[in-house]
Amino acid sequence: MERRRFGMRPGLETMRAVLAELGNPQDALRCVHVAGTNGKGATCAILDAVLRAAGLRVARYTSPHLVRVNERFFLDGAPASDAALADVGARVLDVVERLARDRGLEVTFFETLTAMAFLLFAEAKVDVVVLETGLGGRLDATNVVASPLVSVITRIGLDHCDWLGTTHAAIAEEKAGIVKPGRPVVCGAMPLAAKETVARFASLNGCAFTAADEHVCLGRLDPLTLTTAARRLPPVSFALPGVFQAENAMTALAALDVLARDCGLAVPDHAVVTGLEGVVWPGRCQRVDRDGVTFVVDGAHNPDGAVALRDAVRRLGLAGPVGLVAGFCGDKDVLAHLRIMSAVATHGWATPIRNARSLEPAATAERMLMAGFTSAETCGSLAEALAHARDWARANGGSIVACGSLFLAGEVLVELGAFPWDVRAPDANELTLR
Repeated sequence: MERRRFGMRPGLETMRAVLAELGNPQDALRCVHVAGTNGKGATCAILDAVLRAAGLRVARYTSPHLVRVNERFFLDGAPASDAALADVGARVLDVVERLARDRGLEVTFFETLTAMAFLLFAEAKVDVVVLETGLGGRLDATNVVASPLVSVITRIGLDHCDWLGTTHAAIAEEKAGIVKPGRPVVCGAMPLAAKETVARFASLNGCAFTAADEHVCLGRLDPLTLTTAARRLPPVSFALPGVFQAENAMTALAALDVLARDCGLAVPDHAVVTGLEGVVWPGRCQRVDRDGVTFVVDGAHNPDGAVALRDAVRRLGLAGPVGLVAGFCGDKDVLAHLRIMSAVATHGWATPIRNARSLEPAATAERMLMAGFTSAETCGSLAEALAHARDWARANGGSIVACGSLFLAGEVLVELGAFPWDVRAPDANELTLR
């Protein structure tokens, strides 16, 4: 599928043109629309798991994929089959090529996949679609959904600043572009300026506004203990570790209460517990024990993500000294990320990642030393980096953290034999760096 891979452009006219040719399948869907800087994918995975536990047929669209494109399109708890994607893909590409030929419209990789998702989910006649934005919100290809069940904004951080703005308020304004007139809005925990921006958008659009950190009370982290005015959940063995993931669970729970209140979509407490305990979201603070070494694999690629990962690593109480295997895309604030991680990691192995914008490993290693790492080794491949890190951990009774990119997280899990789904040859990924 050769499409221009940058997934953001001014306006949604091209996306609407593609969908019009397909019969506007998005209009047949009941969507929970989720935007944010950090945590939106995990929040989508939690909502998907809980709603399925309640007996609903659920579809989920997220990005990017870690290994195979099928991961973006979930139906009934599993990635879409190759055959299903080939079928809708052929029909969407026929429209894409016709619009290019007849009207000179260039459709991006992300727009093409989003159209495929809408068509696939509409024809599957699912009960609910959990729909994650790609980049931003206001101009994102998913924002053709006219009347979502609820709009959810997760934590706002400073990322993609060249596209979205340089302040929390400016970025929140782009994310809050998914808010639709009269449809309820749920806001996750975030900096005050961002929260006030989302609340203002909700007010301007006549939307009921729910702040998750006010609606949901977090009692304990392990086991996870959450309560709301409408729920008294028992302690939960939450499948996703860390304070940041507890935040995402709070946001999801607030959205579930809003779905019950405003959409008649009641979800019993037992389904919430089952979903929280069974949710699968790989490459997010995922612990893997292999050959006597503990690895923690995370997609953290910006300073906010690094803070969450650093704090999670501290709580995990890993054995011995900690080493870091890291690879980054070149447009990230790598030095700030590594300075945060240097509080828990002392030795580093720099690797390239499977992306055309990969930062050279030598540049990553240089930044590791600048950030205060005791040593930093430049490696030519991920396999080399993992092998050297594993040898070091065995010799020193230590543990390894791998992070810097979701693409890298997927590769690491495949190398460790810990990826939960089909792991044939990895697919290409668009270069919009999410």
